[in-house]
Amino acid sequence: MIFVGIDWAEAHHDACIVDEAGAVLGKQRVPDGVEGIGRLHAMIADHAEDPAQVVVGIEIDRGLLVEALVSAGYEVFAINPMAASRYRDRHATSRAKSDPGDAKVLADLVRTDRHNHRRLAVAGDAAIKVLARAHQDLIWSRQRQVNHLRNQLREFYPAAIAAFGSDLAHPDALAVLERAPSPAQGRALSASQIASALRKGGRQRNLDKRAGEIKDALRTPQLEAPRLVADAYAASVAATMPVIRSMTEQIERLAAELSKSFRSHPDAEIYLSLPGLGDVLGARALAEFGDDRTRYANPKGRKAYAGTAPITRASGTRLIVLARLARNKRLADACYLWAFAALNSSRGCRRYYDAHRSRGKTHHQALRAVANRLVGILHGCLEQQTLYREDVAWPPQLEAAA
Repeated sequence: MIFVGIDWAEAHHDACIVDEAGAVLGKQRVPDGVEGIGRLHAMIADHAEDPAQVVVGIEIDRGLLVEALVSAGYEVFAINPMAASRYRDRHATSRAKSDPGDAKVLADLVRTDRHNHRRLAVAGDAAIKVLARAHQDLIWSRQRQVNHLRNQLREFYPAAIAAFGSDLAHPDALAVLERAPSPAQGRALSASQIASALRKGGRQRNLDKRAGEIKDALRTPQLEAPRLVADAYAASVAATMPVIRSMTEQIERLAAELSKSFRSHPDAEIYLSLPGLGDVLGARALAEFGDDRTRYANPKGRKAYAGTAPITRASGTRLIVLARLARNKRLADACYLWAFAALNSSRGCRRYYDAHRSRGKTHHQALRAVANRLVGILHGCLEQQTLYREDVAWPPQLEAAA
């Protein structure tokens, strides 16, 4: 066996090869791209005839370099940078650091401690992960724009916030604010003009009622900014509206692509059978959990990765239970929303939540408990390749214990 540590960078990568005794067999800096991966393969071939004899440690779990290493048949481990840093401190106190030195650290780490890390596998969920993360990133970007818009409206146009609340990305808000980006223009709108804007924005029901509510809100007495300041803010709002609308359209387009890709995956039926999971949340969960059957040895490992399992800190007579901070934040966010949605579609989830609330747990603590239970149920369904069943997932004795 040989062990390869790769300290990657955007333009080049440092590689170090050690044998089973830890002796350095070779070091080299290779460029990124086809030439670099060819030189890396040639360097490895000088010391190993079979790809199965090669173990690689690297600090990323995605990208063309990682895919090339996995496709070559090497045993590849993605090492958390924090874990690599702690391992470096175990063997040196000088705090010296360099790229070739980091490559040596990664090679030694997979030589001695690879049993404590997850091996990367050829994933069938790569396309879903790309789409799910792009969809989530775009939603977060739109929310930043909406927050910026709300801050502007608070400065000169509070009537708009009174009319539309916090959901300024709603088609109704976009349709009206595009037509009336200033308080003076808002007060000048008639109910019929507002109804026309709402109709163009896509609203089909309660047009007259909603138009009347918006008209009354826009005409309520409010403090006003100086005219020049208000005009400047109005120009800024008018420029922001098309950006938010375009983002919304692209989010919908990505959601359609995500749904199509997710439903073609073999595990999609199992994910969709669980309460609270639809196409988007199910795709996010699948993308972040991955579809490698060997990745999680047991439900506990899956829960820890999701961040739903609590951690304990015990010292002497003290015992504290805390929420897990070291976690996949995208997955933790998806599981939280999943648990919240499941409360309305699963009686077992609702009773489990209510039991925790009755014991004094906060809303967030109870939701994390529900999410933790759902992740364990998902693990069992995937392991047994069976669909979710409410009576099996929430047996009477479990509900009594909750």
